[in-house]
Amino acid sequence: MLAAMALWELAAPRRRRDIPRVIRWSNNLALVVIDTAILRLSFPILAVGLAVLAEERGWGLFNIIEAPFGLAVILSMLLLDLAIYLQHVMFHAVPALWRLHRMHHADLDFDATTGLRFHPIEILISMAIKLALVAALGPPAVAVLLFEIILNATALFNHANINLPRPVDRWLRWIVVTPDMHRVHYSVDPRETNSNYGFNLP
Repeated sequence: MLAAMALWELAAPRRRRDIPRVIRWSNNLALVVIDTAILRLSFPILAVGLAVLAEERGWGLFNIIEAPFGLAVILSMLLLDLAIYLQHVMFHAVPALWRLHRMHHADLDFDATTGLRFHPIEILISMAIKLALVAALGPPAVAVLLFEIILNATALFNHANINLPRPVDRWLRWIVVTPDMHRVHYSVDPRETNSNYGFNLP
């Protein structure tokens, strides 16, 4: 997905870049390496692994009520998306958390790698929230896997510096957060920055 967005940004950029790509990409991708290493060292099991364990042991709401598989997958993905939305609101509203999250907003340009640029402590808090929700819900592991793939893909897409035709953007933003829709969230006006918190579903 990152390669696809990078090629799209080269072919049809929305805005002119001010900072050379090699500088920004090396910084932002180095953060991904650090974040991933810290996650692997801090948590013995991540979200999909915990979902598998919850299924095996019958933990969580969807394992207790024995919801139909398809319904459990859809509801789990929607609830996980809502949790990420609420977490994003929290990281803007709580001053101590904003100090961490502003690393994401401090990127001096805006492209797909902005969707990867997060403070390592924010990544740890985010994973802890996700693990707590997975433990409480007991979602099917496939729902967690699909959610993680879609969340990461849409984060790259909605931060990408790509020029979507306006009619396509107008239609697409009914089902997914588009780059033009999400870019408003990076405004210098606090009323705009503190709005439009969705990463995946609008």
